[in-house]
Amino acid sequence: MTEALAPIDILLVEDDPGDVLMTQEAFEHHKIRNSLSVVADGVEALQYLRREPPYENATRPGLILLDLNLPRKDGREVLAEVKNAPELRSIPVVVLTTSEAEEDILRSYDLHANAYVTKPVDFDRFVEVVRQIDDFFVTVVKLPR
Repeated sequence: MTEALAPIDILLVEDDPGDVLMTQEAFEHHKIRNSLSVVADGVEALQYLRREPPYENATRPGLILLDLNLPRKDGREVLAEVKNAPELRSIPVVVLTTSEAEEDILRSYDLHANAYVTKPVDFDRFVEVVRQIDDFFVTVVKLPR
């Protein structure tokens, strides 16, 4: 008998409206049941995660999809703060970015990213990557509640 998988809340930290739309469409296209919340920069991401105004009622995400190149506070800084905060460090963080630079990959893993994924530019491939991330982190991996 298989256990029904409860939907999780996913926080997408992305400043590019086109990438936000593609991610939302990927969720709809594959009928992903998880809820997707979106913030546009690193400062908002930390406010959301810490439930600071205007995010006092935010739910704790089960997964963070994090772009690296963000305004106000970049993704590397967000990743470092999340992984250094005892109340947040158990949330898996997938770096989802256009950067293929080796130094970005190494730095992300040094900061304890759970995965590093380069965003495909092709929509169909992007949808497939989002589906695979969702499948892996929701179906395969056991996440903390």
